[in-house]
Amino acid sequence: MLNKLTILVSQNISKTKIPFINKLWKSVEMLESEKLEKGIQDYVMEMIKKREDKVVSGEADSFGNDFLGLLVNAYNDLDDKNRVSLEDLVGECKTIYFAGQETVNSLLAWIVLHLAIHGDWQEKARREVIDIFGNQNPHLEGIAKLKIMTMIINETLRLYGPSHGLPRTVAREVQLGKLVLPANIDVLSLNIGLHRDPHLWGDDVHHFKPERFAEGIAKATNYTAAAFFPFGLGPRSCVGMSFATMETKIALSMILQRYTISLSPAYVHSPISVLGIQPEHGIQVILKSLHSNV
Repeated sequence: MLNKLTILVSQNISKTKIPFINKLWKSVEMLESEKLEKGIQDYVMEMIKKREDKVVSGEADSFGNDFLGLLVNAYNDLDDKNRVSLEDLVGECKTIYFAGQETVNSLLAWIVLHLAIHGDWQEKARREVIDIFGNQNPHLEGIAKLKIMTMIINETLRLYGPSHGLPRTVAREVQLGKLVLPANIDVLSLNIGLHRDPHLWGDDVHHFKPERFAEGIAKATNYTAAAFFPFGLGPRSCVGMSFATMETKIALSMILQRYTISLSPAYVHSPISVLGIQPEHGIQVILKSLHSNV
């Protein structure tokens, strides 16, 4: 349901809406989105009720200490000031799904694609992982030492970031270059334009070259902060940036410990914008075990 809703939002995000017309007539997309919204809310309410019933029956002494449990606890808070509304609870569930799964899933997919194409970088990354972790599961101390993998992640974020643009509302009138932006309008800053600007990155801007980041982000961007911001900039940058990066490093390390990756002949390159940049037909690769003939 969330996938379908995401596609509907991305298809209609730039369409101009006439005030009050929605009360008289609703498009097929709007009717479908309302149906999906209700379905998602009903499903979340079902999960909430299961948690609440367990507490009432004495089967559990709390709503749980996971993310949903914390939200349900806030939803049932006796203090009006601390209580979250049902709308906010459902919204948080949708956000954590998109921010916590879709973005990392997409990033991992694009990294795997690039490693399948660029076998030299795949081997460099594998050697680094084996040197640090051996055959053991990744651990926090070792994750911080993954320099080559960090370079690969940053270069993939530059080419295929989790978001191609950042919507912002202008709080007060401001001059931006030759433009004067009035208050209360929405603007979309396209980081994909800056990430692929040859004036900032050179003539090979469209090529996968992780060595750009060998000496860190600041040096790669020539100390231009706005040249690279896959997770946003400033106080409103993504709070999940470190978590998402760590998830990616753990998953990628475990893949490289076990498999070699090559590109399938069935792969068709077709990136599309669905809030983030995603492969339209998925990414087909061939995994060969490092420890068997399978």
